Amino acid sequence: MTEQFTHLDAAGHARMVDVTAKQPTVRAATASGRVQCGPSVVAALRDGAVPKGDVLAVARIAGIAAAKRTPELLPLAHVIGVHGVVVDLEITDEGVSIIATVRTADRTGVEMEALTAVSVAALAVVDMVKGLDKSVRIADVQLEAKSGGRSGDWRREA
Repeated sequence: MTEQFTHLDAAGHARMVDVTAKQPTVRAATASGRVQCGPSVVAALRDGAVPKGDVLAVARIAGIAAAKRTPELLPLAHVIGVHGVVVDLEITDEGVSIIATVRTADRTGVEMEALTAVSVAALAVVDMVKGLDKSVRIADVQLEAKSGGRSGDWRREA
């Protein structure tokens, strides 16, 4: 039964999948998430009145940095060349919407990097606004799409 799990060896122990023989290909992944905030926090975000500073700029940089450091956080993730990261944040009536796209030309995909970028960007938003409202929360972090690699393209259905 353990043969079906790529991150387990024959004895059932966790292992890093060996991708040495795989050829590098262009790959991309997009993830999304949101930080839910109350009306007073949304107003402060829109007015640029958050005491800690530019929330979206800090969150964007945090997300980019996190994508590049994913293997340090996830022990079975491969160290790969992260060649492009875009983290977009938008203030909505409910809080902050986050979308991250990560690209590479490597032997394995960047789904975890995209999810990590969104997660850490969301944590940065929470850190920046928690002094205004401790009830903010992170929600709906999920993979939206991936392209490239052996499994091909995938997109979340609406």
